[in-house]
Amino acid sequence: MSSAVAFVLKGYPRLSETFIAQEIRALEKRGLDIRLYSLRHPTDRARHPVHGEIKAPVVYLPEYLHHEPARVMRAWRALRHTPGYRATRRGWLSDFARDRTRNRIRRFGQALVLAHELAPGISHLHAHFLHTPASVTRYAAQLRGLAWSCSAHAKDIWTSESWEISQKLADCAWAVTCTKANLAHLSSMAPEGRVQLAYHGLDLARFPPLNAPRPGRDGTNASDPVVILSVGRAVEKKGHDDLLAGLARVPEHLYWRFEHIGGGPLQSSLQETAHRLGIAERCSFHGAQAQEAVRTAYHEADLFALMSREAGDGDRDGLPNVLMEAQSQGLAVLATKISAIPELIANEANGLLVAPRDVDAAARALTRLIADAALRARLGAAGQDIVHKNFSLEPCIESLAARFGLAPAPAEG
Repeated sequence: MSSAVAFVLKGYPRLSETFIAQEIRALEKRGLDIRLYSLRHPTDRARHPVHGEIKAPVVYLPEYLHHEPARVMRAWRALRHTPGYRATRRGWLSDFARDRTRNRIRRFGQALVLAHELAPGISHLHAHFLHTPASVTRYAAQLRGLAWSCSAHAKDIWTSESWEISQKLADCAWAVTCTKANLAHLSSMAPEGRVQLAYHGLDLARFPPLNAPRPGRDGTNASDPVVILSVGRAVEKKGHDDLLAGLARVPEHLYWRFEHIGGGPLQSSLQETAHRLGIAERCSFHGAQAQEAVRTAYHEADLFALMSREAGDGDRDGLPNVLMEAQSQGLAVLATKISAIPELIANEANGLLVAPRDVDAAARALTRLIADAALRARLGAAGQDIVHKNFSLEPCIESLAARFGLAPAPAEG
């Protein structure tokens, strides 16, 4: 595919979506000409270094149609007599009959603007996330008579209606998803072979191994407690409240500190939970941080914990990149047996796994990890080895590059 590709994103840039940014930069390095179209303006104040390395220009579509009505009307006037308009409008009306929401109207308006303002030379559209971005991409591609594809991740899969997923997977040229669990679920709703596995992978150049050995803290020194780190948005599916409850049940004779990085709507609630559990003095909540600060936190921590679970609306993690990041730094990891996490972590081999929401099991695992520096070192080394062998970015990006028609990268040496 020698022409340009439009990547349609829900928001850009986002600190919590480093995996998308590193993919875009890696594909640019492989020679893909990318143009970015974002449905929302950025809300994060900071940016990761990789965002500054991306060359693709960004066009922001109307976040709300009433904010830019003239822009939407220009697009409609330009497209209403084109060959694809009637069929696209008919399909959208069919979707609207099943989903009578303002969001559905907004998707069509954004698609009109996207189709009208596509840069010259774009021959393919690619959506990141199967919900709103894929809807806008699908309508815009139909308006312009272009092929489109999609990367499906987590929330977009588990909170979307099956009828709409099936429609999109039948209509797109191809789709990829980042875990085997996702692949099995989506393949049941798609034409055979339409969906393929493409792990995100980790850019190990941005996460070089920590050379210095970690201190052998064992929780017995009040002035030098074991540092427990968790990185992830303050949302229900991350299970941070379960982690706090587990920490509150760790025996009192063990000394520890908890550090949380990540913004989100439940941040104040988590701080209140820490106060209610009587552990607030041991907990720090830092909000969203740039990648350099996150990397420093990995270096300073003794272990990493994430209690992922299924949220009330069905949302859940796929394979959280923060687990790979933590393991790349040799950190022992405590996580849960949900979704694709066991694709990375084997219990007792390269990490510890407990059932989601099992606070007692989390407390027991945390107690073991806090008290046993040798266990942490063994699990951390094994986790680092798995990430380097199976989850580095370069081989993971090759399957995606081939989908975009790029020639194989030359073999090194």
